[in-house]
Amino acid sequence: MASGVGRLEAVAAGGELAGVTRSRRSLRPRRPRDAVKSFALTFAIVAVLAAFLSPMVRSALVSLKTPDQLSETNAPLLPSLPRQLEYQGKSVDIYVVPMPDGSSRQLALVKPGRTQSTFVDPADPALAPIVWQGAWRTLDRAWQLAPAWQNYVDVWNLIDFPRLLFNTVALALISMVGTLVSCTLVAYGFARFRFPGRSLLFTILIATIFLPGAVTIIPTYTMFAKLGWVGTWLPLLVPTFFANAFDVFLIRQYFLTIPREMDEAAAIDGAGPFRTLVSVILPQAWPAIIAVAIFHLVYAWNDFFNPLIYLSTRPELQPLAVGLQRFNGIHYRNPAYVQAGTLMTMLIPVVLFLVFQRVFTRGVVITGVDK
Repeated sequence: MASGVGRLEAVAAGGELAGVTRSRRSLRPRRPRDAVKSFALTFAIVAVLAAFLSPMVRSALVSLKTPDQLSETNAPLLPSLPRQLEYQGKSVDIYVVPMPDGSSRQLALVKPGRTQSTFVDPADPALAPIVWQGAWRTLDRAWQLAPAWQNYVDVWNLIDFPRLLFNTVALALISMVGTLVSCTLVAYGFARFRFPGRSLLFTILIATIFLPGAVTIIPTYTMFAKLGWVGTWLPLLVPTFFANAFDVFLIRQYFLTIPREMDEAAAIDGAGPFRTLVSVILPQAWPAIIAVAIFHLVYAWNDFFNPLIYLSTRPELQPLAVGLQRFNGIHYRNPAYVQAGTLMTMLIPVVLFLVFQRVFTRGVVITGVDK
């Protein structure tokens, strides 16, 4: 007995020693090579992120400039205007003037000359003028930050943004409901019911993903034209209530991760297939449902081709994507308006993704795992 206790104490002591050894190893400073690798990886990630976001940053800066700012050849990247001073009843430009002591000052040019020019201090023009020796045309102008927030107000009014926004939100939400209802029911059938030809039908359904959309444009348009639906929202909404292969696959894969024993327990309590879907399956499938909803919202929000085909003659029914293209064709000479309208259109999908990012990522990851 004593020997057994001794062995236990020895094992415990060994475990404590191993724990102390691991903790000491964890407290050791990282080697310079590891630090360099970590810094290089972080720098590469930041560089890739900066390159990816640089077009969006540039668009935001261009959207805040006026036509005069855009026409300036030496204007800074930020939305800025040349600094000027009201001096003796006229506006004079302010330049960055190098001084004899090596420093630089921002001075207002009041009397330009070929070899020497006269400047005054913008902070106190009453002081004695400063005579500077040199060619004033070689000097850099002084700039002041002047973002043109009015561009967004102008675009809001010119493009009739509230109407286009209502059309886009209505199309996106109604089609999202149709997609969720139809795809959930079809996915539930493929995931839980056993019937002859199930595997073959599911294979055919998945195969439709590889069918090019250009193949079905003409017959689909002809069918909707004969039904009298061209010029209405029906061609954009009705097909969403008949499911699609991509979303069915995602939801089905998530349903397969839910144990069938829960269905059997619900059946013992007297629940039918529909009650099982509503009370047992769906409460556990919210990550997949939200992922599909975000997928479809982004698709419907950015859809340009289908609304262009069926709503080309009805501007009052067009969504933002088509209305923005029409607006850009009118105001293409003012890039600030074009970029402002683009950023206003992108805002809602970006905010939606940031809010539901965790649930969206979880749903996408889990739906890719087959049971």
